[in-house]
Amino acid sequence: MELTASIRKELLLQWRTRAQFLAVLVFGATALLLFSFAIGPDASSLRLYSAGFLWLALLLSSTLTLAESFQSEMENRAFEGLLLLPADPRGLYYGKAIANWIQLTVLGLALVPVMVVLYDAGTLRLPALIGIILLGSAGISAPGTLYAAMAAQARAKQMLLPLLLFPLIVPVLLASVKACSLIILGDPMGQGSSWMMLLVAFDAIYWSLCGLLFERVVED
Repeated sequence: MELTASIRKELLLQWRTRAQFLAVLVFGATALLLFSFAIGPDASSLRLYSAGFLWLALLLSSTLTLAESFQSEMENRAFEGLLLLPADPRGLYYGKAIANWIQLTVLGLALVPVMVVLYDAGTLRLPALIGIILLGSAGISAPGTLYAAMAAQARAKQMLLPLLLFPLIVPVLLASVKACSLIILGDPMGQGSSWMMLLVAFDAIYWSLCGLLFERVVED
């Protein structure tokens, strides 16, 4: 019940700040456009690097959304009030992490058509592509929410969050890029499932460990 109420609260807050989400989406689309300029008009090269640029744009955009995920709680010391409630702090963490996961997934799916247009990287294996975006976004959301809680109390949270987050999620990012590349470029050796299983393993570790650490982080 606590988790359901927390998720509902977070989704409601995200809906009320949907203009901010649109701004982040424009930022991600602009990043994809700039990356395409760096490659040039070579269609084969654009297609080859499309998956990497998609996840790079999503990663950069995620820092904007994650950094603001605790903004409303930090105003008027509302976060301290939430911690005083007779409820498990992990419910607050998982509520925010799931809401961030949904938002990052929607953002990633919204950037796919931009990638297809700019990089000529269309594919008919849409269910597999959606699955990878779900798994990769989960791998970013779990540690990203934890580090956002840590950085929320710092003045330079926009700078501190990427410094903490990026080194930790390198394995998730590499696995996501490789799996997406195999979907777009072809997977004659059937390696895609191995990369997806690796993403599942990382997600299980991150979501379990970060949930356990959250209470200690916010208490400190």
